[in-house]
Amino acid sequence: MPGGLPVDTAPDVGQLVRVRGQQWVVNRRSVSSQPRGELRLPGRTLVTLTSVSDDDLGDELTVAWEIEPGREVLPETRLPAVTPDGWDDPQTLGAFLDAVRWGTVASADDHTLQAHTAGVMMMPCRALCPVLSLCVLLVLAVSCTAPAKTPATTPATTPAKTPATTPPSGVATPAPAAPGTPVLWRITHPGKPGDIEGFADHTSITAGQRVQLFVSTTAHTYTATAYRMGAATQQVWTSTPQPGNKQATAIVAQPTNTVTAPWQPSLAVPTAGWSPGDYLIRLDGDNDAQQFVPLTVRTPSNTGRIVVINAVTTWQAYNRWGGYSLYDSPSGRKADRSRAVSFDRPYQADTMAGAGDFLYFELPFVRFAEASGNPLGYATDVDLHADPHLLDGARAVITLGHDEYWSAAMRNHVVGARDGGVNLAFLGGNEIYRHIRLDPTLLGPDRLEIDYKSFTEDPASTTNPLQATQEWRSPPTPRPESAILGNFYQCNPVSADLVVADPGNWLLAGIVTDGQKLPGMVGNEYSAVDLGVPTPRPLEVLFHSPLSCQDRPGFADVTYYTAPSGAGVFSAGTQWWVCGVDPGCTKPGADAAGVVHTISAITTRLLDAYAQGPAGLQHPAVDNLQHLHIPGASAPIPAALPNASVPD
Repeated sequence: MPGGLPVDTAPDVGQLVRVRGQQWVVNRRSVSSQPRGELRLPGRTLVTLTSVSDDDLGDELTVAWEIEPGREVLPETRLPAVTPDGWDDPQTLGAFLDAVRWGTVASADDHTLQAHTAGVMMMPCRALCPVLSLCVLLVLAVSCTAPAKTPATTPATTPAKTPATTPPSGVATPAPAAPGTPVLWRITHPGKPGDIEGFADHTSITAGQRVQLFVSTTAHTYTATAYRMGAATQQVWTSTPQPGNKQATAIVAQPTNTVTAPWQPSLAVPTAGWSPGDYLIRLDGDNDAQQFVPLTVRTPSNTGRIVVINAVTTWQAYNRWGGYSLYDSPSGRKADRSRAVSFDRPYQADTMAGAGDFLYFELPFVRFAEASGNPLGYATDVDLHADPHLLDGARAVITLGHDEYWSAAMRNHVVGARDGGVNLAFLGGNEIYRHIRLDPTLLGPDRLEIDYKSFTEDPASTTNPLQATQEWRSPPTPRPESAILGNFYQCNPVSADLVVADPGNWLLAGIVTDGQKLPGMVGNEYSAVDLGVPTPRPLEVLFHSPLSCQDRPGFADVTYYTAPSGAGVFSAGTQWWVCGVDPGCTKPGADAAGVVHTISAITTRLLDAYAQGPAGLQHPAVDNLQHLHIPGASAPIPAALPNASVPD
């Protein structure tokens, strides 16, 4: 690295580094006495970092420096030297003042001077005000003498491996925050139930498509602000203050107990120039209440990209806004639950903050994947259902922490992609379990999600039996998820350690050792290999983790297989895998730093390989089921790829 330290030399306290696509300052470091040749964490330099990036200012992260992927020590920078003539040219002075304003005075408190570390220095006004006054006078002088800046030419975007830090283009009101200024996107005061809430008339759009928001609030006025969520959170738009009003109460339609919000549209959101990605629109009322509305901006073409799927059908299945979900009812009786749920209503406030399951099952991975620099595409599972060409030319498809509800079209489009060489990764523990249908509502297509969870109760059982919505694995026509995933859903709730079973596998080699445990990373739901159901072979189990769930002993299995097309298929078999790439993950307890490092390294290797094309061509699965004494495994190993397509 020009001007920097060798990559294996751990940085000193106070140095600036780039790790996982973000900038950090070294806060402390320690070195154990174990030999450096060991593959485990001991023997490495543990470096604790403090974030100086816009979105996560002050957050801490501990890494094992020598084996952290993509680590970089940034070159030292110094203040400009005084010139022999005593005055710099206006551009140099302007750049220095920008650095002073945005890199040093980073606090809204005019009594505080804040540096790029967690520490602050308190200064009385008599000391700080003259400095700030001088800065203001110099800025005015520069603005009068400096030549106008020429806009830089932006090169065309290509799916090259570059960290995704470029802000979405288009008009942003107010202007984008200056470097070093944190984007304050989080909800800090949700308010009481019903104080403010809203939903959009689309789950996803293409950039430029108008979005209608439906908002109900007790506030006199409110604003809507859009944030693009990723490696760096960016504010891209905010509305002018809007008049608030409390809209009509929910309607519950019989006999399916389907809740809708019969509201009038409140405002339109212009999206011209927005970059593809995941967005949260925050509603802020003058009644001190906030809630989110989620929105995905689809990638126009996924050729050459890893496509990240937002599981909005699963979000909606668990959404209790209006008292009903596919699980619950106001009476508390499961028999009174909804049989169909509508996207024409907000997501509940208490556990979802209006954002569905995005914040905890998906956002950590989106940040991680964007920081990896691999070319990404963005879509929802409703798009996967509706568009048979969504995955044309894609390198891979990734579903995240909880992607349980699938239509026949969703299954068929993913199976078709796999059989065409598109890699698959399932990072949850209960995928493709529920069978749904999607119907239109008054607001548009595919906004009514139907799931009776029973063959006989579903009216389709007499008119179109193959579309009846019992679980995919259930009779009379069982089509279990294992035919696609490799593993098979078992049980919840559970909490157990991930245990390494195949340290020589290409995803694990050099990162973990045989039998190594990653504490707390199996949960809340899990899957295992079950040769009593259709299962692809050869099948490789990477982690084989003993546990007990509801007093039943068993194992959780992380699996990998390769299709004849060359596609690789990875299934985590645990909902907590996504937590494992989040620096703030608490599931492993005291071992969090090492576990997050390990899961992050494995996932980085997966993404990098998937971005190159069919992973199985370079990394074919090596069946190890007999070695692990999986019931029913025997030699010779049968080559099998069960038929996973279903009538659509």
